[in-house]
Amino acid sequence: MKKLLLVSIQIFISFVLLAQDGKPTEDKGQFSGNFQSNFQGYVKDSAIGANTTQYEKELSSADAWLFLNYKYKGFNFSLRYDMFNNTPLFDPFVAFTGSGIGFWQISKDIGKLNLTVGNFYDQFGTGMVFRAYEERNLGIDFAVMGVRAIYSPSENTRIKAFSGQQKYKFNLRDAVVKGVNVEHRINITDDLSTELGGSLVNRTIDQTTMNTIASTINSYPIENRFDPTYNVFASNFYNTLNYKKFSLYIEYSNKTPEAIMGKDLRLYKSGGDVYYTSLSYSTKGLGISAQYKRINNFQFKASPLIVSTSPAEQGLINYLPSLTRQNTYRLLARYNAVVQELGENALQGEVTYKVNKKTMININGSAVTTLNGIDLNNKEILDWNSTTRLYREFYIDVQHKFSSKFKAMGGIQSIGYNQTVFEQKANAPFVEALTPFGEITYKFNTQRSIRVEGQYLMTKQDLGNLVNVLVEYNVAPYWSFSVSDMVNTSHGALNAPKPGEAFKLVHYYNFFASYTYKTTRITAAYLKQVAGVNCTGGVCRIEPAFSGARITLTTNF
Repeated sequence: MKKLLLVSIQIFISFVLLAQDGKPTEDKGQFSGNFQSNFQGYVKDSAIGANTTQYEKELSSADAWLFLNYKYKGFNFSLRYDMFNNTPLFDPFVAFTGSGIGFWQISKDIGKLNLTVGNFYDQFGTGMVFRAYEERNLGIDFAVMGVRAIYSPSENTRIKAFSGQQKYKFNLRDAVVKGVNVEHRINITDDLSTELGGSLVNRTIDQTTMNTIASTINSYPIENRFDPTYNVFASNFYNTLNYKKFSLYIEYSNKTPEAIMGKDLRLYKSGGDVYYTSLSYSTKGLGISAQYKRINNFQFKASPLIVSTSPAEQGLINYLPSLTRQNTYRLLARYNAVVQELGENALQGEVTYKVNKKTMININGSAVTTLNGIDLNNKEILDWNSTTRLYREFYIDVQHKFSSKFKAMGGIQSIGYNQTVFEQKANAPFVEALTPFGEITYKFNTQRSIRVEGQYLMTKQDLGNLVNVLVEYNVAPYWSFSVSDMVNTSHGALNAPKPGEAFKLVHYYNFFASYTYKTTRITAAYLKQVAGVNCTGGVCRIEPAFSGARITLTTNF
């Protein structure tokens, strides 16, 4: 790894220096980059469950990423150095330490063709059959190491093809992944157009992994054994039809039979598919959308033997989007629906209406069930009962601007949440929660403003009632300060006190400050965070409680 680091840096620097040896009028290229670092200090708090390995042994952790990019005469050179010291990013319950080259890439534009060698991020369509991406806050880095070609014979047509292996920390997964994708746009009339796409992705298992799979299958009773396959193929077709103010999207993805890991941690042979469609309408002051998705055994990993509750460790080749609202307020985001790759039905509808220049209304509703929860052939399409229900949400907010200095927003959220499925808490009751919320913002002048937000989550399940209040003061463009406290005001089903004991209030403080100068931003916080499901970009993982300090530094150059 050290030799690779030195060679990569030498090659990168040599290209930069070579470009600067030319004549003053010669193109010297363009150099850019960015840097990010995170530090966490851990202060044990058994009252909230902040007691993982970092609180007992490591006491602190640090992460850093330095990205460098150089463009010169159609060439693009990229290099990223990653450092992790006792980090919980990959798995919140395990401390990982390592450093080295986390990403490198050389690409060249040759007319209508782009060639890339090294690491790359990409996706086909919505990503349901292939997505190589990074979600740094969750430790996810599913870059592919290999070669990729993108050919655009016209403005309306694009063809992609690649072959490589998925990155895993500073190593590679053993499986080989190959794929091809074609997209074409047709403008039928001025008001009508269609965008067609199709993909085929192949994953080939290595011999060592196959030996383990075969050995595992042979340990089962004869009636449960099957012949595993080295190759699996995932394909999809998708189309976006645009007509005036309407847009209709449909996608069907299919996967050939292979060994997949069931919920009981046993291997089964099964194919899979995904149906997804959305319809939207947009006009001045009004937006309406509806979505439906059905997943059936669409587990697609670098190896079916990978078992982990942390997305960063799962080796996912594809991405299955969630059809639930991505909430930002602390208590509204308390309960999140993790996509069930082995089977789910999901519905979502949303309406955004601008009453006038000062008032806007947002309404959103969603429901997620097991495969048996929605039957289009049944008179009662939605079957919502104790065996099928997974998640539901109803959300509404009203925003009003009273003046150029003062605006407010208020709303309410109703949640139904299967804690047994999403958080793997055995026998936990189905959570029913109601959360009113509000926010006000007042501008003192063009630079100074204050924002106050509050939410009150009411439930008899889980941890019981929670209230959260935040006060934020901004001095643009440099400073931002906030103080918040989330209080567990009464117990629920999972934290009821022992007989004869009184319930004690539990506080989750958060003190935050940030400073921004040009392209550099520094943040510091001391906080306590409740355990639960954390989602970023639609990807979720179960996280333990946190207690301690966080400092971040980001800059671009």
